[in-house]
Amino acid sequence: MTSRLVVSVSGLSDDAPESLAAGVGFVEALGMRGVPVTHLLRPRTAGGPLREGSPLVQWIHGRRAGGDTIALHGFDHTTDPIGNGHSPAPARVGRRAEFATLPRHEAGLRLTAARRALSAVGLRTDVFVPPRWLASAGTVEALVEQGFGVVADENMVRYLSGPHAGTVVRARVLGFRASGERRPVADDRRAAESWRARVLLAEVNRTARRGGLVRINVRAKDLRRQVRVDAALAAIDAALVLGAVPDTYRLPLVAAA
Repeated sequence: MTSRLVVSVSGLSDDAPESLAAGVGFVEALGMRGVPVTHLLRPRTAGGPLREGSPLVQWIHGRRAGGDTIALHGFDHTTDPIGNGHSPAPARVGRRAEFATLPRHEAGLRLTAARRALSAVGLRTDVFVPPRWLASAGTVEALVEQGFGVVADENMVRYLSGPHAGTVVRARVLGFRASGERRPVADDRRAAESWRARVLLAEVNRTARRGGLVRINVRAKDLRRQVRVDAALAAIDAALVLGAVPDTYRLPLVAAA
């Protein structure tokens, strides 16, 4: 069975030009390898909504025209309710796990607001990736109601409409997130980073060898550390050497099921 490779980049914004510059360099390195990118785009940041003509928006338009995919990445990454009568998500879920516990109605309100913000800068997508990769059952119901085609969470990619509606491709997203991973028994940061790089490479190799779906996410904060950039590129190269076919979340990944 042929392995698939999906690489996503998250957290880029006009609020942090240095991270955007690093993201541009990383995506260009992927382009040289023939790897398209799924851009996890948040419509609203601490600095306000996306602005038409901003460096990020202009770059995203160019990347989409070149074959990359945009995924709606929540709305503003807060758990403050938009509607009436709903409480914020429990603290244990995490402040930025915006869609982790929302009921259908509240999720629908946020999705509508997010889509309007994207439309205001000329962008559209039917792919959804929740913040922290956590989506409630109510969120999935709201996505179906609003005609989304794909939702990707931390453990699977689900097709919600079209010829593959109902299909689920199980694969864990890989990267450098601290939550859920075992910590190395070492106080030295370089040792810890080396450990994370080895774990990422080992997981990518294992998944690609068995013909599974390799999902790698790189965050803006990862791009500030060259050791993580190098580790991500090494893992991507390893997947390609093992025959993984580069894709995005927009494309049917059912061959990897």
